[in-house]
Parts: sequence; structure tokens; C-alpha cells
Amino acid sequence: MYSFQSKSGFRFWSLVLALSLLTSIVATVPSSITALAEQKNPRLVVYTYSTLVSYGLAPALKEEFESRYDVDLQFVATGDSRQMLARLKRELRAGETRADVFVGVERSDAPLALGEDLFSPLTEEDVPALSSIPKRLIFDSKLRLLPYEYGYITLVYNEKKFKVSELPTTFEELTKPRYKNKLILEDPRTSSPGYSFLLWTIHHYGEEYLDYWKRLMPSVLTVAGGWGEAYEMFLNGEAPLVVSFSTDTAYSVIVEGDANQKVLLLNNEGYSNIYAAGIVKASDQKEWGKKFLNLLLSPKIGEKIPTTEWMFPANREARLPIKFYQHAVKPPKAAEVPLSLIKENEERWLREWSRVIRQ
Repeated sequence: MYSFQSKSGFRFWSLVLALSLLTSIVATVPSSITALAEQKNPRLVVYTYSTLVSYGLAPALKEEFESRYDVDLQFVATGDSRQMLARLKRELRAGETRADVFVGVERSDAPLALGEDLFSPLTEEDVPALSSIPKRLIFDSKLRLLPYEYGYITLVYNEKKFKVSELPTTFEELTKPRYKNKLILEDPRTSSPGYSFLLWTIHHYGEEYLDYWKRLMPSVLTVAGGWGEAYEMFLNGEAPLVVSFSTDTAYSVIVEGDANQKVLLLNNEGYSNIYAAGIVKASDQKEWGKKFLNLLLSPKIGEKIPTTEWMFPANREARLPIKFYQHAVKPPKAAEVPLSLIKENEERWLREWSRVIRQ
């Protein structure tokens, strides 16, 4: 504690103290103003698949989310959903990911996504829109991954290239010589539709699926890296059959004004496809992530899904456009391989499949 011996001394040290405080304030004000000027909205980074960005749901999400909250929403999409999931896992192992949310984990990829504890468990309190999602679509009991859309993998054909009487109706018919080089597939190692098709064959043939693939390969023109690449080849007329979705006739009618792309149900069924989203466990933006997921699962966004994602919205309250309702196909039967079997056998199945296509 300071002791002042005279009034003049007191005034001197008071002046020194005042000047010191003033200097401190003057020095602080510009830096505070600069800090305020440079302050930005929080940013939420969403990893997803490229078609979600290129076909329109991402812009709708961004517009709606940023109109509700002072948050910058950024999408990162450089490939198919399996490719993006693999990227997320690599980044997390290296401790360098920017991702807060992942949109596009397909049901069949659940063992791949959940095996490394990538996502945070949630509740209906966290995401109220979850109460409008049918229980049959929820494949993760811990709610780390929440369904926002679903559909079915089928074959799709060009009506101008095939008469109905010429079409294969079963997996076995598809191997006949008249279908040589007529089919475009996606790689199951990098593509969710491609992986679903592989699982569909396993659903029918069990451990004899490799023999089936050996019979099938002459019918295959190419194995594309992702769905977007495969479907573009199909639209360009490179082959008249492609592994795609049961909603593609609706796409053909609504977007192209015709119904040339028709859905083909092998064995009178399609393979169940459910897409989900989750909050990355390492994210420091979990509260904003919850608000984003609540919007993604909402009826308002769900009603945009049919004509952007070309899938069925998971939210039962979302209304379907009339033409989509008329032309999108729900197969009489939905094939699924149990997730427990996928978890036990996925690596082996993919490794064995890779050997077959190299032969």
C-alpha cells in the first residue's frame, strides 16, 4: 500500500495514476472495436454427399436455417455418401476434421458409421421433429443417426430401349446372354446404392452370392464410382439399365416431362434404403447441430425432399407433390440384410466382391 507524505506528493502520484489508467483505456478501445468488427457468426459445417448439394436440398436448408439463426451454414461434399463417411473417419483419426454434422449415412452403412463412436446420442427433446418419424425407419436405438428420408434401390430402364416383354424380372434372368453389357452398376466400396445392390444379391443368394456375381458380370457394362456418374452414363444412353431408385419415374415425369425412365423390380421387390444424419461427437457446435437436425427432419424441409432428393420424406406429416405420389414406386416387398450380419461380414463381402470383378 502506497503512503503519500504531502499534498504535492499526493497530487503527483494521483496524476501518474490517472495518466496510467487513461493510457490503458486508450490502448484498449481500438482493440475492442477491432475485435467487435471482426466478430463473425458461428459456423456449422455439414459433411454430405455431392448430389444433396447439386440437386437442391442444400440451398433450401441453408436459406431456411440462416433465416432462423445467426449461424453460417457450410456444406462440404466431394463425393458419394460412403466416400464422405470414409473422409470423416480419416479426419477424425487425424484429429483435424471441421465437420459438425454428417448428412447421408445410409442404413447399410450404420455398422461402418457407428463402429468408431463418431456421433453423439440424441433424444426427442434434442430434436422434437423426431416424434413424427415412424419407428420402422429408426435403425439406431441410441439415436445417434436420425432418419430424414427413405426409398428403395431397384433397377431403372429406358422405355425406348426395352419392350416390357424383353425385360428381366428376376436376378437370374439378368444374367442371360441377351443382357450382355446392358447394365451400369455403382461400386459398393464407394457408393451407397452400389452397396445396397450388393446386399440385395446377398439377401437372395446368401454365401453363394459370389457365384451369382460371376454369372452377372458379362451383363455389366461398367462399375461406376458413384450414383451420379452411373446415372449420367445411363441418361447419355451408354446402357439401358442402371442400379438406381424406385422414384426415378417420378423424376423423369416432373423434370423431363416424359416417363421414359421406368422402375424395374427384380423378384417383385426393392432394397430398403434409409438415409440418416447425426452430430459429429467431436463438434463444439452441438446445440446448433440439434437445431439443424430438427429443421432437416421437419415437414417443411420434408416436403422439398421428393423433388430435390427424389426420395420419400421420413416425416409422416410432410405432404407429397401429386405427380411424385402418382409415379414414385413403393415395391410390394422390401429386402433388407440384418445389420448384425452386415457388421460381422462387411469387410469380407467387399474384399471377396473385389476379387470377383478383377477376374
